[in-house]
Amino acid sequence: MKSILMMFLAMQMATSHFALASAPTTFEQAKVELRQKVYYDRNTSEAGDLYCGCDWKWVGRSGGRVDFASCGYEVRAQENRAQRIEWEHVLPAYAFGSQRQCWQNGGRKNCIDTDPVFRKMEADMHNLAVSVGEVNADRSNFRYGVLPSTPMQYGACPTRTDFQQRVTEPRDQVKGAVARIYFYMHDRYGLSMSRAQQQLLMAWDRQYPVSAWEQERDRRIARVMGHSNPFVTGERSWNLGMRVKGAGTMAQAIRSEPVQHQVSGGYASSSLSPVIGNRNSNVYHLPVGCPSYEKVGTRNRVEFASAADAEAAGFKRAGNCR
Repeated sequence: MKSILMMFLAMQMATSHFALASAPTTFEQAKVELRQKVYYDRNTSEAGDLYCGCDWKWVGRSGGRVDFASCGYEVRAQENRAQRIEWEHVLPAYAFGSQRQCWQNGGRKNCIDTDPVFRKMEADMHNLAVSVGEVNADRSNFRYGVLPSTPMQYGACPTRTDFQQRVTEPRDQVKGAVARIYFYMHDRYGLSMSRAQQQLLMAWDRQYPVSAWEQERDRRIARVMGHSNPFVTGERSWNLGMRVKGAGTMAQAIRSEPVQHQVSGGYASSSLSPVIGNRNSNVYHLPVGCPSYEKVGTRNRVEFASAADAEAAGFKRAGNCR
């Protein structure tokens, strides 16, 4: 009986710790959290950095110096950036930022200044990984792809980039991991992804299953972020053209109001139907009183718990709503 009680208390403590997890609110804070709580013992492990498998020596709060000999790395063009580790947004900031209205109105800086959802995406630890700085710079905001005829560019590091096609092919060991990070980001933040990119990443997901380190990384990040990547844990799987949840945008608003239904000239509260946003036009539609509510295509559709959530995410009410 005593052992059962102790197990119950341990479970309660673990649950409480998870519930009290506080996700970082800025990119800079996320890097420090990753250094201290996720990658603290990975700088000399077999896995190494994301793209080349290099070891590194920690420097400062979240930086590091790359050990070229550990992975046979050779500098391509940028000596200074090659020597340091950087924190790579696996799904580039441009890829998720350009789908926000704030980016259209002033780029990344404007998004950081004005859009809480963008700041949340930029600081999402699930999307951040250690990378050799030069490879991070070369990858830029290019999409992932397959480059069978592109020669090796960094000595023994197998990741390659075609600058004309704007494509990077990561090393085989992380192809499944980057695919599942892409799935997570698009699903959590209601982002659109091309059919060709979906097909490629689905193939990588099948070909390169979740590794032990990927599982441990997910557990460590979940303790800070408060949630796991469901495509790593197996709770969700990606299907071509699937309907994304957009949970990260629904939870963002500081103050939320109930979904409204038009009744006798006013609005009555309801929690049954979501507010539907169109990420292509950046307008949202209410369940009642908006003629285009059912007309938003799956690819451009994102759901919000309330009109306030939609507006906090940068959407405006559709002009044809009565």
